[in-house]
Amino acid sequence: MNFQEDFLQTVWKYQYFDKNSLQTTEGIPIEVKKIGYHNFHEGPDFLEAHIKLGKLDLFGHVEVHRKASDWKSHDHNADLRYNSVVLHVVWEEDKTILRNDGSKIPTLELKGKILLDVIRNYERLTSSRDEILCGNLLEKIPSIIQFSMLEKTLVERLENKSAVLVRILKSTNNNWEETAYRWLFQCFGFKTNANTMLKLAESVPYKILQKHGNQPQVIEAILLGQADLIPIDPLDEYSLFLQKEYDFYQKKYSLQKTIHHHEWIMMGVRPQNFPPLRIAQLAQVFTKNPNLFSSVIHHNEHFEQFKKVFDIETPEYWLFHIKVGIPSQKKLAKKLSNNTLSLLTINFVIPLWYTYGQYIEETDWKEKCFDLLQEIQAEENFIIRKYAAHKWKAKTAFDSQGMIGLYHDYCKPKKCLDCKIGQNLLKPDRK
Repeated sequence: MNFQEDFLQTVWKYQYFDKNSLQTTEGIPIEVKKIGYHNFHEGPDFLEAHIKLGKLDLFGHVEVHRKASDWKSHDHNADLRYNSVVLHVVWEEDKTILRNDGSKIPTLELKGKILLDVIRNYERLTSSRDEILCGNLLEKIPSIIQFSMLEKTLVERLENKSAVLVRILKSTNNNWEETAYRWLFQCFGFKTNANTMLKLAESVPYKILQKHGNQPQVIEAILLGQADLIPIDPLDEYSLFLQKEYDFYQKKYSLQKTIHHHEWIMMGVRPQNFPPLRIAQLAQVFTKNPNLFSSVIHHNEHFEQFKKVFDIETPEYWLFHIKVGIPSQKKLAKKLSNNTLSLLTINFVIPLWYTYGQYIEETDWKEKCFDLLQEIQAEENFIIRKYAAHKWKAKTAFDSQGMIGLYHDYCKPKKCLDCKIGQNLLKPDRK
């Protein structure tokens, strides 16, 4: 049988083995009182277990390996935390393992004890050639298990985004308005230019733009200048205007350029996502919402309300230009598309809400995030189509965001045994 260590961990976690007449390799009877809780960090695999060996109650940790000799190859003999292991669970004991004090660690060998159904289910799952290993088995999964896993991956995805937001928050000395401003720039970069957009926001304090809340062209000039997107030799009257305005405000606010225009990625990017156009649209957003964070946090409960924050019109110049002084081949859209509004809600608003809720220790913000996601139509991309091909269709952004997390963190790296769906497929028909 070909398997990884995580299979044995799952077998121990769910006790998928014959426990009749269970004993150590030395013949001492074993009674599992408490399996311990699964440790996903450094140290023994299962912590705070309760194992009864003969008449002796042992409290400590459980370590799981394919072979007993893995103990040494994993350098556990040099880690004092492993001296508290009370049971070594292995497929095969190929070597006697001792603690640092010379005492033998009791060993349970699982070879020949794992339930046959579990072995067959594991082989059926891992033998698939589909990128999504359980794809042809998904229809067998109860909807409650599917929902539970999507909720898990969605929360993990929000936690990851929240970690980025917390770093931004710390860099702004807990200034939520400045944090929301920088986060919006990163989200407006739409992956391709996200990091450069964040770098741009960091180079211009939000309070400077707030001083020009009713002057969108001034905001535009400052941002495009800092982005190094205004040509040195003006190509038209508007580029000359932007150049003069930027030169004035750069001196007035002692702004330091940190970006070279070569840092912007435009190859393969659709015209409506070109950085100059997005920056011009951001200038309109800041004019409409002089206190961005307050607008997003305190005045919006539903998707339709939030859309009003970005209910802006692209300036006339940018309907016909893709760069400063460079005309577009066709007229561009005057409004942000519904797809863009959805993505901004998913990637800008939801993580901001989630992080703010954690910051003020109010758990209902998490539910607000879930409620808002269920108001938004599911995203359409190659990941969502993969699951749809297996008759698991995303109905809302709650589903699609969960599926994106599921694909990247579980399906693609083939971490089926960490997934509730994979665990459900592994369980025996009769236990």
